[in-house]
Amino acid sequence: MPTYEYACDACDHEFEREQRITDKPIRKCPECGKLKARRMIGGSSFILKGGGWYSDLYSGASNQKAGSDSSKASGAVPSPSDAKKKASTKPAASEAKPSKAAKAEKAASAS
Repeated sequence: MPTYEYACDACDHEFEREQRITDKPIRKCPECGKLKARRMIGGSSFILKGGGWYSDLYSGASNQKAGSDSSKASGAVPSPSDAKKKASTKPAASEAKPSKAAKAEKAASAS
């Protein structure tokens, strides 16, 4: 729930209240009891908590390309996404399938 700041125009008392966004603003001042309280425009209470919201690797030195000379010279560590890309690459065509000549040679030697 958001926290809203209030100020009383009658006694200058300032206070905060946690309210739902749909709740109506408080009008009665808890200090003097008059209906002169008004909602103030305050700073946000937006807080990033937990581990991981900052680990997008966009702002660090490891964001540089792994093949660039500057990252090699500075000793930057490649990002985890680079490691995943390297691990998931397909083998070369020569490693994936034997050639027709190799198949024929293997068949001839087997018989």
